[in-house]
Amino acid sequence: MDTQEVLELFDKYVIANYGRVRKVIVKGEGNWLYDSEGNKILDMFPGWAVSGIGHCHPKVTSAIKSQADQLLHIDNTFYTEQQGRLAELISTKSFGGKCFFCNSGAEANEAALKLARLATSKDKYKVITTLNSFHGRTFAAVSATGQPKHHKGFLPLLPGFKYVPFNDIESLEETFDEETAAILVEPIQGEGGINPATEEYMLKIRELCTAHGAVMILDEVQTGMGRTGEWFGYQHYGIEPDVITLAKALGGGVAIGAIAARSEVAASLVPGTHASTFGGNSLACAASIAVFEAIEEEGLLENARKMGEYAAEKLTDIAEKYSVIQAVRGKGLMIGIQFSAQCSELVNICLEKGLRINCTQGNVIRFMPSMTASKENIDEALKIFEQALGEFIKDSEDAD
Repeated sequence: MDTQEVLELFDKYVIANYGRVRKVIVKGEGNWLYDSEGNKILDMFPGWAVSGIGHCHPKVTSAIKSQADQLLHIDNTFYTEQQGRLAELISTKSFGGKCFFCNSGAEANEAALKLARLATSKDKYKVITTLNSFHGRTFAAVSATGQPKHHKGFLPLLPGFKYVPFNDIESLEETFDEETAAILVEPIQGEGGINPATEEYMLKIRELCTAHGAVMILDEVQTGMGRTGEWFGYQHYGIEPDVITLAKALGGGVAIGAIAARSEVAASLVPGTHASTFGGNSLACAASIAVFEAIEEEGLLENARKMGEYAAEKLTDIAEKYSVIQAVRGKGLMIGIQFSAQCSELVNICLEKGLRINCTQGNVIRFMPSMTASKENIDEALKIFEQALGEFIKDSEDAD
């Protein structure tokens, strides 16, 4: 089918709940996308941060092909080697907890919230989250999300969620009480604008939860699986949470979500309390195991650190030349570029020039290459970015 035929197919049969770019992608390879008209696109926001080791990594695709010949899915009344091996990898790379598997980040956060209620006293039901957070679009996850724009049309939300400003210790302490079952926070706010938590803030969360028997949940859906230069974002802070939630890059492009919880907390999730029909299926787990192996064998944590530092340095040089850029921030290959005005149109200009990036909150560009990105990839991306930035500034000035 040609491009127009696919677009017409979607217009007729697919619910229009996404703002789609009218391009048809037919292939992904490494850090590149290819559309149906033969255009090549350098992808610096691969799969909405899902393709953390690049598109169609050969180790992942090989694992999928091999597993597909053996077993795709069996229900969780049986044991499978792949699910056990993946749980071991997550546990040993994190804080030694136990795992539950599902299919997405929202589902992982739902599971974590239910577990927090089960693992604390009956008097505890409140969950503290932060303003500008994002935890998913299911009802509990969207209730946990501290952004009114995501609540519109879905009121009333689930009760018990309290929002505090991110990195504001005073507000956190004022809001926390003996009815608080959990604090749920992202180590780095992703959709909220690439805002890293401070060390003091993370330490205070850990202190409050420990002192009052609440559960510290870290949403590692974007920060997990090495993007920040550590396996998990919390490892930058010298603390251990009670629960982490994972998805996105965990499966290398295959849908999978997970939580890891300290054994004492995990013990509350007994048969009948929670489940996921497709969670931990053999195909998804085989892909995820391959992601872990690729990260280790190819030294991708170190590459994320080095390329993150390199990209941030180059972006800071660009920012010094253009007053419209206010700040460059992040960790590893999770970088936000703060603009002084709306910059969503810059994304479109970049795409037309063969570069994919993302804009969030209207004025923050997300630059989140895969962990396999090379210096050459980043140089080419930033060359296009600066060219597009010049056009964007000129167009903005002409509009004024």
